[in-house]
Amino acid sequence: MDIKVKENTELKNLLKLANLVSSGGEAKYAILEGEVVLNGEVTNVIRKKLKNGDVVEFNGEILKVVTDGN
Repeated sequence: MDIKVKENTELKNLLKLANLVSSGGEAKYAILEGEVVLNGEVTNVIRKKLKNGDVVEFNGEILKVVTDGN
């Protein structure tokens, strides 16, 4: 599923915006526990800035980042 976000949105915020977690704390925990895959690799970088075309996988969901360029 494509998800449109502002340029440089952080990974933890993407999980919240996509309603995959209910809070920033839950997002942080999921990332630190290695439950999030970014572009095919497990990541533990909570504040990773996403760019257009990045693919995030979490909890059976696959999100393709589409930035608005603003």
